Amino acid sequence: MKRVFLALALVAIMVACGKKDVIEERYLASAKVTVPLYEIDENENVTQVIALTRGRKVEANLSKSVKIEKQRYYLVEVARKEFYYAKEQSLVASHREVVKEKALWVRTPASIITNRETSLIGGQGEKGEKLTIIGYDTMYANGKVNRYKVRQNKVEGWIYGKYLVTSQKEAKKRYKAEEYDKVHKAIKNPFGGGEAIGCDFYPTERVQFANNKMPEACYSLYLNISPKVIGNIEKYIDFAKRTKINTFVIDIKDNECPGYKAEAMERYSPTNYRYAGSGKEKMYKNAVKRLHEEGFYVVGRITCFKDSHLVRDHANVAITEKATGKPFKHNKAYWPSPYERQVWQFNVELAKEAVRKFGFNEINFDYVRFPDRMTKVEKLIDYHNKYNESKVQAIQRFVQYACDEIHAEGAYVSIDVFGEAANPGYTTAYGQYWPAISNICDAICGMPYPDHFSNGYYGIKKPWNHPYEILKAWGERVQARQAVTPTPAVVRTWIQAYPVMRHVDKNGLRYDAEDVEKEIRGLYAAGLTGGYTTWHSGSNLEKYKAQKAAFCIDYLKEWKKSNKK
Repeated sequence: MKRVFLALALVAIMVACGKKDVIEERYLASAKVTVPLYEIDENENVTQVIALTRGRKVEANLSKSVKIEKQRYYLVEVARKEFYYAKEQSLVASHREVVKEKALWVRTPASIITNRETSLIGGQGEKGEKLTIIGYDTMYANGKVNRYKVRQNKVEGWIYGKYLVTSQKEAKKRYKAEEYDKVHKAIKNPFGGGEAIGCDFYPTERVQFANNKMPEACYSLYLNISPKVIGNIEKYIDFAKRTKINTFVIDIKDNECPGYKAEAMERYSPTNYRYAGSGKEKMYKNAVKRLHEEGFYVVGRITCFKDSHLVRDHANVAITEKATGKPFKHNKAYWPSPYERQVWQFNVELAKEAVRKFGFNEINFDYVRFPDRMTKVEKLIDYHNKYNESKVQAIQRFVQYACDEIHAEGAYVSIDVFGEAANPGYTTAYGQYWPAISNICDAICGMPYPDHFSNGYYGIKKPWNHPYEILKAWGERVQARQAVTPTPAVVRTWIQAYPVMRHVDKNGLRYDAEDVEKEIRGLYAAGLTGGYTTWHSGSNLEKYKAQKAAFCIDYLKEWKKSNKK
């Protein structure tokens, strides 16, 4: 009764004077996600009693107000016969006015997008930086904002609200510094990949899409762009249905091997567009449609920072030679710089188009790294590092940008990393730091092909001939990296499905069913239960048939059964 004491007194006065109440709809507004409401007693003592989410519609009685110490309060009805007082500034006439933040600070470094349709990046919000708020796009039921429109110097753009906080002090804090900083500070940087501590480790809220469910374990076959492969999808479907295969990974763009003539290629990389297959769009559409009809999860694979065609179109985005200014050729290919936001945009726009056009469930990004084996020439090249980032920072920030933009399309994101990234103690020369990537993407896909390990690695003689032992040893190191990641991704591993390369060992294994099965069992023995993807560049169906027995096993089911004991 106390909270309506003054209201009843006001009613009596209004009635005596013959005045009617002026009641209008208003919305609760605040610079925070909740709005406090109050009781006011006969002695004008103001007490907060509840807080409601901003954006809530209320009935405001504009005839009944109280002014106490320069603050005016209006009586509002929030539910039937449930009355409180709200501050005058907390009531607005339009839902677009309920977000009242004027400035926020960057807690997690993030891209500022100047065009949301094309994912165009106009700036980079750095940790601790103050941003002026000039608008927002949508607000969730909990009062949080999806993206804020901000002003950064002369740039106006959009940044996700999840990366911003209300004070500089909070923005400069590191996530559970007492727990995680000592881990990442101990990571050495002998190869110039960057300091691990420079990455961000705030937890990522894992997405789930109502009409797009990722299998708990993806048992995946890889398909290249050849018409003899994806154009022959019915035979692959027939084969997969006789196994436990539930996922297909299909190339969209590999270096100098673009798939179909994508609109994003036409806009951003005419050379990729020119070399893409004529008439292949129809083939892609049919392949993904048929796979979905048969219940398969479908992943589109895109190589990012190894793209000679893109460099031919835009030499300004390439890693260049300092002496000549010309694009630097490494491992028979030209590499766009992972620091260049234009390169980020092209690959993400290509991914978004593929999701919209064909309905891919997930986008898999490969070559998310700087070139490897560069230590001898590092001082001779220019990466065009506009934002003064380390390599590990640039790679993590690309992954964050890609996930945000592709999640908005309703698809998941997986990131390929070298098997070496699982090793403890140092950041890699090419910018892949496992915890920094795993903390953000939906699935992290190591590539620990047995014939890529040198003789004696992990104490295993000729590891390429011991697929179980080498994958188990590698998987145990992955588990250690996952353990220092606040929100680790699913681990889904690329496995060797091709014979040991002859330059490694002319007497190496053929990697038929028995050897492939040993690889997968090694992963599961280490507790990596997210599944596998076959790497066989030819995607040869006869080779897959020779490995069929390995694909007929439900490894996750067996693992769960054995771990119940």
